[in-house]
Amino acid sequence: MANPIVEMKTTHGVVKIELYADKAPATVENFLKYVNDKYYDGLIFHRIIDGFMIQGGGFDLSMKQKKSTYAPIKLEVSRDLKHADGAISMARTMDPNSATNQFFICDGPQKSLDMQYAVFGQVIAGMEVVQKISGVKTKRVNCFDDVPAQPVVIESIRVVQ
Repeated sequence: MANPIVEMKTTHGVVKIELYADKAPATVENFLKYVNDKYYDGLIFHRIIDGFMIQGGGFDLSMKQKKSTYAPIKLEVSRDLKHADGAISMARTMDPNSATNQFFICDGPQKSLDMQYAVFGQVIAGMEVVQKISGVKTKRVNCFDDVPAQPVVIESIRVVQ
C-alpha cells in the first residue's frame, strides 16, 4: 500500500506532503488522527525562522494554545529519516516522548535535528509555499518569539491519496 499524501491549504498556498507510514507508522498514525478530526483547520504557523523551519498545529489566531486531544507519542526515529529540506517532523518539549499535535517543516536541511525529532514525511509539491512562509516578517508576541507579524493560517489539511 502506498504512503498517504496530505494536502495542506494555507493562506500562502498549497503544500502536498507524502507521509512515511512505512518508516514512521506510529507518528503518521498520530498525525492522521488530528488530520481526520479536522483539528488543524484554522490554526496558524506560530513559529517561523527563515532558513530553519515553520512550526504550526498548536495555536489559533489569537495565539491561544489549542489543547491536544490525544496522548503524547513515543519518539520514533530512524537513521533513514533525515531532516532534509521539506521534511515534516513532530515538535515536542525537552521530553523526547512528548510530541502530540504540533509539527514543523524544514526550510533547508537541519542535520542537527536528526535522531532528536521524529521525521514522518516530505513535501512533494509546494516547497515554494514553505519558503514563502519561512520568509514572512516575524515579531514577539507575549512570551513567544518568531511569530508572524501577519497570521499564516492552516486553512485545512486533508488526505488526498
